[in-house]
Amino acid sequence: MGEQARWSLKVSRETDIALRTFLAERGGRKGDLSRFVEDAVNREVLRQTLQEVWDRNADLDPDEVQKLVDEELAEVRRANPDRFKRPAE
Repeated sequence: MGEQARWSLKVSRETDIALRTFLAERGGRKGDLSRFVEDAVNREVLRQTLQEVWDRNADLDPDEVQKLVDEELAEVRRANPDRFKRPAE
């Protein structure tokens, strides 16, 4: 997790009980609440970032996007041949 920051959060009592019950039913231990919140925040940041990218690129031709992705993947594979070896057939 790296260096940690301390947050002070307020949630409804219902949310608190629901989450603590959820974690306890799965054998929750010390630190699980923090991990749950961190994972949820990371997922939401990723979801919103992806949505912004999709919105920004909504008018692009899908074939052109695929061509750009293929070109970039090929470049990454050329630059890192040991990391991206294709399995022998």
